[in-house]
Amino acid sequence: MADAALDRVVKFLSYQRAWIADQSRFKIGMFSRQTGKTFSTGGECADDCFQSWIEDRRARWVILSRGERQAAEMMTEVIKPFTQGFYEVYNTLLKGGEPRFEEGEFRAPQEKGPDAVYKSLEVKFPNGSRITALPANPDTARGFSANVILDEFAFHAKSREIWAALFPVISKSGLRLRVISTPNGKGNKFYELMTAEDSVWSRHVVDIYEAVRQGLDRDIDALRRGMADEDAWAQEYELKWLDEATAWLSYDLINANEHPAAGLPGMYQGGPCFVGVDIAARNDLFVIWVMEQVGDVLWTREVIARRRVSFAEQDQLLAGVMTRYRVVRCAIDQTGMGEKPVEDAKRRHGAGRVEGVLFSNATKLDLATALKEAMEERRARLPAGDVVLRADLHAIQSQVGITGTRRLVADGDTDGHADRFWAAALAVGASRTTYQPYAYRPVPKAGPDDDARRLRLTSGLGGMKGVF
Repeated sequence: MADAALDRVVKFLSYQRAWIADQSRFKIGMFSRQTGKTFSTGGECADDCFQSWIEDRRARWVILSRGERQAAEMMTEVIKPFTQGFYEVYNTLLKGGEPRFEEGEFRAPQEKGPDAVYKSLEVKFPNGSRITALPANPDTARGFSANVILDEFAFHAKSREIWAALFPVISKSGLRLRVISTPNGKGNKFYELMTAEDSVWSRHVVDIYEAVRQGLDRDIDALRRGMADEDAWAQEYELKWLDEATAWLSYDLINANEHPAAGLPGMYQGGPCFVGVDIAARNDLFVIWVMEQVGDVLWTREVIARRRVSFAEQDQLLAGVMTRYRVVRCAIDQTGMGEKPVEDAKRRHGAGRVEGVLFSNATKLDLATALKEAMEERRARLPAGDVVLRADLHAIQSQVGITGTRRLVADGDTDGHADRFWAAALAVGASRTTYQPYAYRPVPKAGPDDDARRLRLTSGLGGMKGVF
């Protein structure tokens, strides 16, 4: 609708008008808190439905919010008031009765077991147009063919899975996609979309200072004093890309250790290697991480990640690694189902080279600390440009319980359960094994009275690890 028509319903600020007026098919907006991003996007959505009603066509919109509560707020506090306001202004131009607001269920069939059921809120227009609000997850993302709004997308759990399920649906028939959020660190799909180098997306960025400059009534100093947290202020209001304070490995630290020559088996120089293996179960990833020691630096030579492979295939993959590289030490996750793979690996490749690691909170913290220290000291080289690998390394979060005990947990928004992280940590942990090259020194031919000398030459060899 024209600006004058919109003004009859509500007064939008300049940056809100610019957002609504932008009819790009793919549109993404990063807005400060309390600047009306959800309000403006809801206005665009309702506007389109009323315009289609006037033009005797149908519009279909689905709003995916971070949870049921947020979906309900979007519908009751934004869509419903806009719908009522537009109807009051345009009811003389419209045919049929009033729009109806309904609460229902969205059912998503599952491969096994009963359907997944989600609460849905919907406004139905007499001409067949509809707006549906749902909690976001892969099930709801693939369940509609409609224009889509991803509200506060940086805060959606499993944002990458939601994206993978959603994009094929909206990629057909010219459907439109609106993505809005404030930042939430760098470990999510919203960050990737906002920072990707492409010309597909129309991007809007409005921090608190720009919003106030364009007429938003907010006391910036009062807000800042009230928040009393400079990091939170920088992210929530100044739109700075801050890494999560709880991330064990920040993206900046990961990026600092990346190298274009890492992760390439062809770059292997024949040096001693250390291997970490994370055993897989069902849908988890089986990961082998190979690091070659060059001087005091551990270079990643190969990362093998496979999903849903048999134990026999896992054994074959490890055997290939043990053949291709001069493996000094191989550390394998022995927890749970790892018992037999460790036993088999020791028998095939030597108990002196294979070590089983039983994961406990203390063991995991020790391994994770070794990996972090190696990266902080720039003694690790990681493959460059692998988005999935970065996310897995970044997925481990550090949490401190009420007893003061630190625990490391995966954030659940990665391809796996941070399996690559633990394989890398096991490889670095294996590298802490004392290593000395084998050498041979002949014993001089003994003379008639050299028994004491022979004893001095040969005693103590048990304390000289690896020297013969």
